[in-house]
Amino acid sequence: MAPRDGLQSQHSLIPTEAKVSFIEALSESGLSEIEAGAFVSPKAVPAMADSLLVFQKMKRKKGVVYSALAPNEKGLDLAVLAGVNKIAVFTAASETFNQKNINATTKESLKRFLPVVSKAKIASLPIRGYVSTAFFCPYEGRISPEAALRVCLELLDLGVDEISIGDTIGRACPDDVRRLLDLCLKKIPADKMALHFHDTYGMAVANALAAWDEYKIARFDASSGGIGGCPYAPGASGNVALEDLAFAFESCAGKTGVDLKKINKALDGIAPYIEKPFSSRLQTLRSAL
Repeated sequence: MAPRDGLQSQHSLIPTEAKVSFIEALSESGLSEIEAGAFVSPKAVPAMADSLLVFQKMKRKKGVVYSALAPNEKGLDLAVLAGVNKIAVFTAASETFNQKNINATTKESLKRFLPVVSKAKIASLPIRGYVSTAFFCPYEGRISPEAALRVCLELLDLGVDEISIGDTIGRACPDDVRRLLDLCLKKIPADKMALHFHDTYGMAVANALAAWDEYKIARFDASSGGIGGCPYAPGASGNVALEDLAFAFESCAGKTGVDLKKINKALDGIAPYIEKPFSSRLQTLRSAL
C-alpha cells in the first residue's frame, strides 16, 4: 500500500522517478500485489496526480498485480489507459466519515460505483471494494458489525470481486476483529476478504494474526515502513508496516515469500522524500544496530 496509501499522505510532492524506483524495488521483494497509484482528482489528492505517468514509466515484474484506486468513470478510463491489472473503489461503514471524505452518503457513493463496476467488468479488470471505518470512526465512535457487513454485502451485490475491510483509525483490538469476522464469514467467503489495519494503537499485528490463525483470512494490506495516515482521521497512523507484519507471520505461521532485505532497500530509496521517520519496529531496530 505504500506507493498509494503511504505516499498520498506526504505534503511535499515526490518526484515521479522516485515513485517509479520505489515501486520497481518493491516488485523485487516477493510481493504479489502493489497498489501503485490512484486515479482521483489532482485537486483532492495532488500527490497522486502523476499516477498515469508512474504506470507508464515503471517496469513491471511478471506475476505481480499492479492495482490502483479508480472510484469514478474518469478515473477508470485513465486506469485502463495506464494498463492497471486491478482497480479499487472505496466507501465507508460510517455515514459521517463518507460525508467528510467524499461528500456523499454511503448510498450515494455506492450508486456512483455502478458505471465504474460495469465498465471494469467489460475491460476484464478485477475490482476491490474498500470499506473504511469498519470498526471505529473518528466522528461516530464504534461502528456496529452489522453496519459494516451491510456495506460489504452491498459492494458485493454491485459486482466487486473482493472486499478490504479497514480499521481506518487503528482503534480495533482482536476482540473487535472477532466480532466482525464472526458475522461477516456467515455471508462472505474468506477468500473474498482482505483486512486493512492501521497501527495507531499498536494493535495491527495482533489483529492480523488473530484473523489468520482463527479465521484463515490470508490477505492483508500493509505499507512498507508504516508510511501513511489519513487526512480525514486525525492522529491515525499509516497501515501496519509491511516488514513488521511479514516478520510476525514468518515467526508464527511460516514463510510469506517477502524478502525483508529487499523491502529495506526499497525504503532506503524513498526515505529522503518521507516527512516522518518510518514507524516500523523493524526499521527502528535496523537503525539502532
